[in-house]
Amino acid sequence: MITTLLRRSLLDASKPATSINAILFHQLAPAENFRAPAMGGLRDFSKMIFEKKKTSETEKGSGDGEKADDQGNKGEQLIVSYWGVKPMKITKEDGTEWKWTCFRPWETYKADLTIDLKKHHVPSTLPDKLAYWMVKSLRWPTDLFFQRRYGCRAMMLETVAAVPGMVGGMLMHFKSLRRFEQSGGWIKALLEEAENERMHLMTFMEVAKPKWYERALVIAVQGVFFNAYLLGYLISPKFAHRMVGYLEEEAIHSYTEFLKELDNGNIENVPAPAIAIDYWRLEADATLRDVVMVVRADEAHHRDVNHYASDIHYQGHELKEAPAPIGYH
Repeated sequence: MITTLLRRSLLDASKPATSINAILFHQLAPAENFRAPAMGGLRDFSKMIFEKKKTSETEKGSGDGEKADDQGNKGEQLIVSYWGVKPMKITKEDGTEWKWTCFRPWETYKADLTIDLKKHHVPSTLPDKLAYWMVKSLRWPTDLFFQRRYGCRAMMLETVAAVPGMVGGMLMHFKSLRRFEQSGGWIKALLEEAENERMHLMTFMEVAKPKWYERALVIAVQGVFFNAYLLGYLISPKFAHRMVGYLEEEAIHSYTEFLKELDNGNIENVPAPAIAIDYWRLEADATLRDVVMVVRADEAHHRDVNHYASDIHYQGHELKEAPAPIGYH
């Protein structure tokens, strides 16, 4: 038996190389029980059904009408339905197909453009003053590096702004598990904030194409800021939330300057990216200015949420004791 298997292996090795995907799918394609050897006998697998779905590139291609994908498969995608997980067919209100996988129609919203942009928390305690001046000190090197390149500046800002919500939500999640208690909705609220900031980044990536050294800077800044904020949140959540509140105030200022440059004609008011139109439910003819307006409104909301969270801690309470501001995003 062993000799036969070795002989077959040597014969297979002499054949022309084919992709591992092609081999696996060719062998498992029949919708029948598949039995594989296991320790101590045979393990019976359920039915494995592999569906083939033609891609749009097949119809649009030239020559033989087929286009190879990343796995070497020409003109088709092999979708595993063994686990019973199938993608839903999602459409817009007008019946057209929903093309985004990073967010769904029920996650879209209209930003509150009436939100007060001028609100400011006046630092009174020593931790508040420390948080305020830490954020202010970070503005100087940012201004020096990006100057008036507000598209790239926004990209850098969003890579940093997406960190606090994820860190806070993660730590509250673990705390909820340790203490066997609810979070009052704050886990969801903070993770929503992180996701919203990430969508800001995905939007501005369509507008500003970062250079290699800017990408390298993002990696360095994100690594340093994540660890610093994680440590700060573990030591003092009220300080961490206050600092994010001030960080969002600076973001509002940056986007206001961005708008001024657009209005003065120093930056071209290009059409809004398609992802922004669908995410914020903007008009079909929306422009970059409309995008900056809704992003600035989001930052004002994050400012309020984080100052509110810090105030809860300053009053001697935990976040779970106050209802989380869920539902904006």
